[in-house]
Amino acid sequence: MKTSDKILLQLKRGGPSTAVQLSKILGISSMGVRQHLQSLEEAGDLFWKDHKAERGRPTRYWYLAQTSQRHFENRHEELSVVMIDSVRQVFGEAGLDKLISHREQATLASYSERMTQCEGLEQKLNALALVRSEEGYMASVEQIDGDWYLLENHCPICAAAKACQNFCRSELELFQTLLGNDYIVRREEHIVSGSRRCSYKISNA
Repeated sequence: MKTSDKILLQLKRGGPSTAVQLSKILGISSMGVRQHLQSLEEAGDLFWKDHKAERGRPTRYWYLAQTSQRHFENRHEELSVVMIDSVRQVFGEAGLDKLISHREQATLASYSERMTQCEGLEQKLNALALVRSEEGYMASVEQIDGDWYLLENHCPICAAAKACQNFCRSELELFQTLLGNDYIVRREEHIVSGSRRCSYKISNA
């Protein structure tokens, strides 16, 4: 993998970073990282913001620009949008909802099978993050202040979700069903709404 691709992938997974942070993670010189950052900025894939530091000069953080999404898998997004429009025209919104419901049930069965041996919330979330990552969502699990979070740094069906946000509603309901009534699943960040990632907070009911 090229260094520029590694930088994009790290920013996708880890969020905004400084050149020094990227240098340590990638194991190359900070000067080398800065050269790649500048090239990616000129290509329109990155932009930067200076954050005020407690002491000294501001610290420069690098962010992914919207155009950087072209470097990540998006599962034939143009075809997906065309198919959604066709279903709407032929079968109406009710037909599209039926299609999404069928997808949700099929996914529920598949995920449930992967989670059958899991005991407790942590195991279930780790299994869910694994299967979602296999599907291209770059998912991970974190625990923050006693609450669990499912984090997804990429949305391989983003174009379809923008064309029909019922896909996003369906996924939220899917997670809730998988984890059960002892927990409440809330989406706190949403890629479709302009966030860097999708994050789901899982709290006790």
